[in-house]
Amino acid sequence: MFEFDVVGLSRLQFATTAMFHFIFVPLTLGLSFMLAIMETIYVVSGRDIWRRMTLFWGALFGINFAIGVGTGVVMEFQFGMNWSYYSHYVGDIFGAPLAIEGLMAFFLEASFIGLFFFGWNRMSKRAHLAVTWLVAIGTNFSALWILIANGWMQYPVGAVFNPDTMRMEMTSFLEVVLNPVAQAKFLHTVISGYITGAVFVIAVSAWYLLRQRHQDLAKRSIAVASAFGVLVSIGAITLGDESGYIAGEHQKMKIAALEAMWDTEPAPASFNIIAIPNQAEMKNDFAIHIPWVMGLIGTRSFDQVMPGIIDLVERNKVRIAHGIEVYDALKKAKADPNDTAAKDYFMANWHDLGYGLLLKKYRDDIQNATPEQIQQAAIDTVPDVTPLFYTFRIMVALGFYFVLFFSVVFWLSVKGRLEKSPRVLKLAVWTIFAPWIAIECGWFVAEYGRQPWVIDGILPTAYAASQLSVTSLVISLSIYVTLYTILFIVGTKVMLSAIKKGPEHFVPKPAHDELSVLSSEIVVPRGPHTQTPQTPQTPQTR
Repeated sequence: MFEFDVVGLSRLQFATTAMFHFIFVPLTLGLSFMLAIMETIYVVSGRDIWRRMTLFWGALFGINFAIGVGTGVVMEFQFGMNWSYYSHYVGDIFGAPLAIEGLMAFFLEASFIGLFFFGWNRMSKRAHLAVTWLVAIGTNFSALWILIANGWMQYPVGAVFNPDTMRMEMTSFLEVVLNPVAQAKFLHTVISGYITGAVFVIAVSAWYLLRQRHQDLAKRSIAVASAFGVLVSIGAITLGDESGYIAGEHQKMKIAALEAMWDTEPAPASFNIIAIPNQAEMKNDFAIHIPWVMGLIGTRSFDQVMPGIIDLVERNKVRIAHGIEVYDALKKAKADPNDTAAKDYFMANWHDLGYGLLLKKYRDDIQNATPEQIQQAAIDTVPDVTPLFYTFRIMVALGFYFVLFFSVVFWLSVKGRLEKSPRVLKLAVWTIFAPWIAIECGWFVAEYGRQPWVIDGILPTAYAASQLSVTSLVISLSIYVTLYTILFIVGTKVMLSAIKKGPEHFVPKPAHDELSVLSSEIVVPRGPHTQTPQTPQTPQTR
């Protein structure tokens, strides 16, 4: 539940900037591979229409990329401004992939993009094709590092808490990079970007077909995008299932909340198609479920039990009580460096320190926490179930819709009947919004479902925020919302203007055009007996 305080406003500000930024990221990911595929066909076939297609979609890619870079810079500054204790606490781990992501995005990726736009007449076909593929690969590698950082927040590995520095410190960079949650998140995220790019190309091309403009370009674009879309949409469902399975291993409370599963059921657990969660009483007022399905999806077994929310609250209650003892040992070790017993106890049990810190929301001297406060802190480990339950189902429903959508469009395209199917073309135009809805739902599930943790099981969100005033946060949030709204409107207008102008506006005329015109004229050599040819005079009209 949102609270109008420093932590709530800091979360809202970061969520606003992050979700706005991710309007542009998936389209950049998707269009980069569309460009690489189209230019590959151009180099192999030698047909100029594929060059014009690459230039046109490349121009839209460039507009989107520019806005995405501008909106992404703000997010990184917020770690130092709004989440200063978080930056201090985990900067040694989180900062490494974030820095690499910045280098990939602002140097490597941007350099290749510059070569893509300005190297057409300065490089050979194959060299320019290599640059285009490097743009696509670089764009995806840029996303990899930020998702490694985010995956570590979901499942912190390769790190240990140092009681001397009071910070988390990296013990294995390889473990951080190969984090299974991060890898699954990366694959699922980038493939959602491919879906976005494919839908975007189809929607714009369908708009052209409905208006009978640029039909050759539109038909070919739809053929490529729909074929690509069929493959990646099937992959998105497969990788989404893998992400859910990994989350079921490492984030059991999130999975239980997504399914509104209050009680632990005998294995395999049932799947709630629809439900009306009642969080106050920890039950569903209404539910329609399918037996066994959730257990088979979540555990891939018939005998493994999936714990319900109520049981998980009781487990967390025990960890909070143990966290108080760990916190007390840390204080003793800090007060007396020679108290090796306290330090050894802490190092053996530091993983429960974060659970003890959940009590900081209620009192500073957590060693004196009451049973009621411990119980309330345990209940706080349950995220809001109702928005998570329905947001997750919107995302899943759209995932299956994309498989059907791409399959129908691809089949009609292959049969040559797409331009004769105005209803499908209109549906394609309106489908342009669907990928962004699914993606924003996915990020909401991932981030909101992790609450009350900023680093799962390690650092509570309420403990990570900077010591700012509500007034300053309201002002900065208002400024961000205003500027981002203006930027969104301007960016959308530029993109729509480019689409309305069409491909011809972005395809430069060949450099030899003027020479060809001159060579078509008959040049008569002058000699001593040669008369200068007279230009016929056009009669004047009175």
